[in-house]
Amino acid sequence: MRPVVRQVAVRLGGALLVVWGAASCAFLVLQLVPGDPVRAVVGANALVDAGQREEIRHHYGLDRPLPVQYVTYLGHLLTGDLGDSYQLQQPVSGVLAQQLRPTAELALYATLLAVLLAVVVTVATSGRARWPRRLSAVVELVVVSTPSFWLGIMLLTLFSFRLGWLPVSDSGDVRSLVLPVITLALPIAAVLTQVMREGLLDALRSPFVLTARARGLTEPAVRSRHALRHAALPALTLAGWFTGTLLSGAVVVENVFARSGIGRVTLQAVTSRDLPLVQGVVALSAVVFVAVGTVVELLCLAVDPRLRGATGVKAA
Repeated sequence: MRPVVRQVAVRLGGALLVVWGAASCAFLVLQLVPGDPVRAVVGANALVDAGQREEIRHHYGLDRPLPVQYVTYLGHLLTGDLGDSYQLQQPVSGVLAQQLRPTAELALYATLLAVLLAVVVTVATSGRARWPRRLSAVVELVVVSTPSFWLGIMLLTLFSFRLGWLPVSDSGDVRSLVLPVITLALPIAAVLTQVMREGLLDALRSPFVLTARARGLTEPAVRSRHALRHAALPALTLAGWFTGTLLSGAVVVENVFARSGIGRVTLQAVTSRDLPLVQGVVALSAVVFVAVGTVVELLCLAVDPRLRGATGVKAA
């Protein structure tokens, strides 16, 4: 029991350290951004005198020394208080809560599509013939090398402007999700396919595959039921990149397809120097990163029972 408690304490401490580091970096970097935060509060064209500026600075605590602002920010972060948005004049937590659902919906469908495509292409191109692997590798390289905004524009040009099959922007129905999901999922699927294919080819050379074939299993059954499970482990280790791709890709995709969500709010907050909102997005991203890392680690334990002994978790 003690090793388990110690392990949980270590994981919790690591999670808090990640969130603290991300929040601290965001705070310090935003302080270096040129410009007056008061202009973000009142607007670029608003006419305010020196007295009103000082009053606004005092209200938001901008007149305090930088170390005091930092400690105050961390204290509010510990209590879940992310402050108020300069531009929207609303609590940052409320703004993020409103925009979280569209982004989570986009990320969820993109994840499902990316994993499905990666599994199907990996199994289909891992046979003895080399030309399917080579063709798939070329397509994957092209997709990974294409910027997300360009891929989205090309999909819009073909399926919305020319063919008229799908809406150009968010119309509130499922059809408006198709192109954004494909744009976000294709680069992720391409990388996952490359990693999983290499893992699957290595697994097919393992002794347990020879045993499975000796038992009379067909080649598709050997790949999908035995080798693919081992090939999934290297792909799961890409969770950090996977999470970062979803978060950064949401910024581009939501703006290209005029969708509401965290990504679009983030871009507006950065351009308008809305410091509390940017810091809130960074803190939320760090929490999501930690949560995804924990889930992936549990999935690795479920996929490969050999890891349970190394982590002190007993197999069921």
